[in-house]
Amino acid sequence: MKNIMKFDLVLIGISLVALIFVVGYVSPLVIAPIDDYESSDGDVLFEIEKADVLMIDDNADFSSPDEYGVEDGLKIRLEPGEYYWMAVGVLGSEVRTLKINSVVNLELVKIGDGFGVVNGGNVRLNVDVYDGDELVDNVKLGVGDVSETDGDKIVGGAE
Repeated sequence: MKNIMKFDLVLIGISLVALIFVVGYVSPLVIAPIDDYESSDGDVLFEIEKADVLMIDDNADFSSPDEYGVEDGLKIRLEPGEYYWMAVGVLGSEVRTLKINSVVNLELVKIGDGFGVVNGGNVRLNVDVYDGDELVDNVKLGVGDVSETDGDKIVGGAE
């Protein structure tokens, strides 16, 4: 009777060790980005192993996640904001956060004989065009868009 109980305890111990190993083996391995990642570049590179799906949401409860198939070097373009994300395979990874900061940047460029401005930031801009002190136009510039100035004064701001 004592030998059977010892054998049962050894069997239970081996089963627990095997279970811990199996759970560790099938859990997604999240390499990048790190938790609480913050950047002004909206292109985020995800490095994940042992997962099938990457879920990204702006809600911690994942009520409306965007889902992406996991592949090597998965690069996703995100708009400025705060996001929650996790990898899902046989098991799910821990929930991580990342933040994409807004950047407002107008750059002056030479266009032919004149000049223009380029939205060098990562958000759409409302740009007021002045001739002297008089407002003459309002231009919306998407990221990378160019607007010619014709010598007018330009003032920009985030949309």
